[in-house]
Amino acid sequence: MKTTKNLVIAALFASTVSFAACNRSNAKNNEIQNVSTTTVDGNTKIQVALLLDTSNSMDGLIEQAKSRLWNIVNTLTTLKYSGKTPTIEISLYEYGNDGLSQSANYIRQVTPLSTDLDLISEKLFSLRTNGGSEYCGAVISDATKNLKWNDGNSSMKLIYIAGNEGFDQGGINYKEAISDALKNDIYINTIFCGAQSQGISMLWKDGADVGKGKFFNIDSNQTVQYIATPYDQKISDCNVRINTTYISYGSQGNEKKMNQEAQDANAQKLSGANYAERAVSKSKAVYKNDSWDLVDKMKDDKEAIGKLKKEELPKELQNKSTDEIKTIVTKKTKEREEIQKEIAELGKKRQEYIDAEAKKSKAQDDLGDAISTSIVTLAKAKGYTVEK
Repeated sequence: MKTTKNLVIAALFASTVSFAACNRSNAKNNEIQNVSTTTVDGNTKIQVALLLDTSNSMDGLIEQAKSRLWNIVNTLTTLKYSGKTPTIEISLYEYGNDGLSQSANYIRQVTPLSTDLDLISEKLFSLRTNGGSEYCGAVISDATKNLKWNDGNSSMKLIYIAGNEGFDQGGINYKEAISDALKNDIYINTIFCGAQSQGISMLWKDGADVGKGKFFNIDSNQTVQYIATPYDQKISDCNVRINTTYISYGSQGNEKKMNQEAQDANAQKLSGANYAERAVSKSKAVYKNDSWDLVDKMKDDKEAIGKLKKEELPKELQNKSTDEIKTIVTKKTKEREEIQKEIAELGKKRQEYIDAEAKKSKAQDDLGDAISTSIVTLAKAKGYTVEK
């Protein structure tokens, strides 16, 4: 199998909490705060659709996807366009699963393009493999036509399709499907789970070439390897504290807050390092929950509390005045920003540690490495910069 990059590079990307220098001076602290509280640009988007083969042979691929979700998110958060942080949207598809409808070409849109990163994690962890006929052209066509892609010239639109069967299977020609994608400036990247030569002969490289993207091959049965650091536990402790700054509201508020904790648990089951990666993501501006969290909601709408009905508030706030609630939200906002800065400081040390260990270690490619490295390459070609 081709091993063009060390697995540790993926871990390097995953640790990009903050590239601002961190010391005790006020100037440096301000730099850290700017990293963690930067406003997201809603006009420029990075949109990534992950099309995952969930046939019987792909259990390893799904495990790698679970393990590298926050790695991919953290890579995306390092990108800037004209100095601004783009909005990040991720979609998830499964294909090639006998449990899906034959009339729909064994394809299912698991999530639309969404900024709800906890939702992506939840649905990813719910995927199960089962038999399958894998139709790459069909799933690319479906994602192209049925996802809400942004029209802005500055936006970056990427499809990543991963699998291990012939790329030309099914009734929809993959070249025609990719041609339709390119008309919408959607670039196709292919990840073949197997030997490079086999991926080439089974037309996965041709799919990437036609789609103006990148071709990779990985060992989907390779267990994801992390570089654990002395700072992972401290960052994880910060994650516990940052969770206390969320104030749920609305009909789904409590459910969403519970899901946040459930996705923490999912990350922690994989490894302490993965849990720390998720905590890093939660310290970034792109991890935004204004649909259910009052702290995030009031950043965009200072009068949001006055617009909510009493029953839309958590029970502990229902008998408080608007001014009292604003005071509580302001306090939680300050607490969250302080924790974000603390994670940024720890993240810099974590980065330095991983950087040093990366020089000593050698490992093979995995799904996260393939996606993360190509995102940076494609972003630079599009005019994005990588925050350092």
